[in-house]
Amino acid sequence: MMAARLLGTSSRIAKFNRHFHTAKAAFLPVVQFKLSDIGEGIAEVQVKEWYVKEGDTISQFDKVCEVQSDKAAVTISSRYDGIVRKLYHDVDGMARVGQALIDVEVEGNVEEDEKPKKEEKKGAVTSTPQASKESATSPSEPSASDGKVLATPAVRRLAMENKVKLSSVRGSGKEGRVLKEDVLKFLGQVPADHSSGSTNIRTTHQAPLPTAKSYEPLKEDVAIPIRGYTRAMIKTMTEALKIPHFGYNDEINVDALVKLRGELKDFAKERHVKLSYMPFFIKAASLALHEFPGLNATADEKFENIIHKASHNICLAMDTPGGLVVPNIKNCEQRSIFEIAQEITRLMEAGKRQQLGREDLSGGTFTLSNIGAIGGTYASPVIFPPQVAIGAIGAIERLPRFDKHDNVIAANVIKVSWCADHRVVDGATMARFGNRWKFYLEHPSAMLAQLK
Repeated sequence: MMAARLLGTSSRIAKFNRHFHTAKAAFLPVVQFKLSDIGEGIAEVQVKEWYVKEGDTISQFDKVCEVQSDKAAVTISSRYDGIVRKLYHDVDGMARVGQALIDVEVEGNVEEDEKPKKEEKKGAVTSTPQASKESATSPSEPSASDGKVLATPAVRRLAMENKVKLSSVRGSGKEGRVLKEDVLKFLGQVPADHSSGSTNIRTTHQAPLPTAKSYEPLKEDVAIPIRGYTRAMIKTMTEALKIPHFGYNDEINVDALVKLRGELKDFAKERHVKLSYMPFFIKAASLALHEFPGLNATADEKFENIIHKASHNICLAMDTPGGLVVPNIKNCEQRSIFEIAQEITRLMEAGKRQQLGREDLSGGTFTLSNIGAIGGTYASPVIFPPQVAIGAIGAIERLPRFDKHDNVIAANVIKVSWCADHRVVDGATMARFGNRWKFYLEHPSAMLAQLK
């Protein structure tokens, strides 16, 4: 009898102890380890790798996972000692700032807001004053359980400058994102465009969709045969691409030349001569070529000899209805400025009528292009083979410049772009020739003194 009582008492003690330990294990606190703010306005990240699994024991500062934002990869470390009970995201899943990453079972007291929320049973309805109060709250209102308020750095800066708490602002963007307009409306700087009886403070007015427009095919493409001057230029420019071009640019003050032309203009008109600046440019080039005959030259087909030409047959690039043509003025070294002007007029008229003869187009030794008559300042002219040099002259411009007393004056200025075949002409020779040509234009009296 006594033995039976002792056995019963022992059984009850053992059952109590088992119940005590079970109850103790059942009430160990479980906390949510949430993704904290990692800075730079990042609201969500992608989970790239888990370093723990459910049931693992972790300590503070142990690696939990690695996440990737649109700016950097970040390793997340644990803040607790305990056992991992739940992983909230799969690999490559998206986690928002403020949401739980894992549940950790820890020993000791924890704050209430760190404990995981109990999942409500499906279909269960709780009728409490607190639940009724929460159900009356609009879903778009930010709450502590929603995590970090979604907003761009600019919006956060605006809120901080105006001492506005973003959690107090109703977000009208996607997924409750707070926009700049929301902050301004909160401050009263922008009126809320809501209608009576509506709880939306922002009404989106969508622009009408554009009507579909049909496009009919235009007329057929036009094939233009390559004829005349253009066919010749294709052949010539193809050969020109084989030449190693050397470029040299300069600027020239032509105040004295402008004055001289103004004085000779009426005199030339009496003799029925159209006097432009081009005859002066050509004559100055001819005088400079006397000193630098290596630029008034051509190369033979095998490039074994460079022939210095006796005559200065200076080519003039012309824009005609039939395309670009390059006729030349024969024997410029023997012609006066007026005679060169008359020959230019003849060639231009023949070019407009597309009646330039073979004699006009052959035998050139040096080329000038007056591209400035159309527009522009500097250019990159292409050598006209078998010649070895070419110059492109820009438009005359009135520009501020310093005089010899350092006073700012208005000056008539042209820009010139020289190109030479670097196989036979070095940079120093091209520069010296350019300087001599420049001297004659800046001192036209010296040019006139050498005329024959």
